[in-house]
Amino acid sequence: MDTRKLKPLYEFMIANREFNRSLQNRNYKSIINPHVKTEDKVISLLYQIANTQSQPKIDKLVNFYKSLYEDISCLNSFSEFIQKLSGQSGNSFSELFIALKKQDGWGDKTSALFVKSIFHLHNGEYDSSLKFWNDVPTKLEGGDSFKLPVDAVIMHIFREIGLDNPTFSKINSLLSKHYESAEIEVWDDLWFWGFITQRGSGINRDLIWNENKYWAIENSSKCIIEIAQIKEKASEFINIIS
Repeated sequence: MDTRKLKPLYEFMIANREFNRSLQNRNYKSIINPHVKTEDKVISLLYQIANTQSQPKIDKLVNFYKSLYEDISCLNSFSEFIQKLSGQSGNSFSELFIALKKQDGWGDKTSALFVKSIFHLHNGEYDSSLKFWNDVPTKLEGGDSFKLPVDAVIMHIFREIGLDNPTFSKINSLLSKHYESAEIEVWDDLWFWGFITQRGSGINRDLIWNENKYWAIENSSKCIIEIAQIKEKASEFINIIS
């Protein structure tokens, strides 16, 4: 594919981070802040992310949740959670991703989404009340990395800019060749802009401002002025990928 569209896409997301970041902050608060205990916060986040699957693997997820409740103290820290999942000590985002995607009911996208969320909650760029573990790295260092949580929305965007048969692996491989590990996190904003500018399903999607989808996002801003700003930015986004 012609990779020249990656640069304007990345620059667009950098310039407009405020919109998705404020949405994510509200979303994280709705998941984390109702709970007091650390283990309850982790469980809440795990349930929320597992249920983003179009067809959650309920029978398999049950085994995963039961295993956590049988050893609930494993949720008290980042390193203890990785130890529980992998059976080995670890303290990196890449180790968490590898360990989680091997668990019953978890796959590439949901594992990447959980890892990205843990990074957000602890990197100091979101509300401090959201932090629940004290041993999470605040930066990607020493070759550590995480994956973009690729779903059908993001696949369609890459299909539009010329990537044949986009998959989780192909998209992450492409981005890793052109961007540093920390820059991959910026690409997570792609889902927000893609979701609100697509109409249809599967590969049959039109690129158009979709106000209904915007309002379907529970924690999206309902301020009319901000919606107008986002609509204008959405048009810029469509022009870049068209």
